[in-house]
Amino acid sequence: MKLSIIIPVYQVAGTLSRCLDSLSDQSFRDWQAILVDDASSDGSANICDEYVKHDHRFQVVHLRRNSGLSAARNVGLEKARGQYITFVDSDDYIADDSLKTLFEILATHPDYDLLEYPVYERYGSSKIHLLQFQRREYSDPLAYWLEGKAYLHAYSWNKIYRKEVFDKVKFPERRNFEDIYTLPSILRNCHMMATTDVGLYYYCYNPEGITQKATAYDLTHLLSAHIRALRQIIAALKRRRHDKGLSALLPAYYEQVLNIQLDVYHACGRLSKDFPILPYRNTLKLKLLHILGLKRLCQLHKIFRYRH
Repeated sequence: MKLSIIIPVYQVAGTLSRCLDSLSDQSFRDWQAILVDDASSDGSANICDEYVKHDHRFQVVHLRRNSGLSAARNVGLEKARGQYITFVDSDDYIADDSLKTLFEILATHPDYDLLEYPVYERYGSSKIHLLQFQRREYSDPLAYWLEGKAYLHAYSWNKIYRKEVFDKVKFPERRNFEDIYTLPSILRNCHMMATTDVGLYYYCYNPEGITQKATAYDLTHLLSAHIRALRQIIAALKRRRHDKGLSALLPAYYEQVLNIQLDVYHACGRLSKDFPILPYRNTLKLKLLHILGLKRLCQLHKIFRYRH
């Protein structure tokens, strides 16, 4: 079997059929879809059972109690039998022929451990955005993270992975923004990553979804995950003293992590005790960080946001 598609399911009766039909309608046929029903009570479980009855490629696991997105994905990983793995969230879907075009690439590039493809972000909202990629290969995970700016789109679902990259990798349970914790661990198992301009994932706007209802507590987890990734990258670059090209890209990622700290402070007035003060001053915001200090910069940012 070529592909295992892992689909966590929880209270999505209104969108689940759209998601599953987008898989049934794919011209690429060599897949299994593992539906992990996370103790849904809105009829989603029955929809899963109906698809299993009519298409042997669907299978369902009904969890006895709600355990969260990460736990559902981990159950799916245990059941996966495909050479490759991908994820689809049950309120999203993929465009026709996406799997066919992606596996045509993988057939000619069997060395790819990860293949990332385009996304319609916030589809169905006024802020819809097409996240597009060039056809590009990365033999270095740090280059993919920094040059490819993977930290801006560290989604689990718009990627196809060789199954082996999940060896000893699990999603952290009971935490939102779990993707940002997991992708760096996956990349440590990758030798070749690529992006492509074909295929399309519809990341649909859902006002009741995890991202839209993220709390200050959730944002602190997001910040913690990025700080951990930042520290790991700094340590790796120190071991590569000759790699000035990637080191020059680090301030852009650092500023992105700073932006998350600003959002956390705006939401709950909390500063991370682990936030590192690095010597970058190449943008106004980073210059202000050194002039004002982290707390005063956060306070100034919060005042500015209230006024606008």
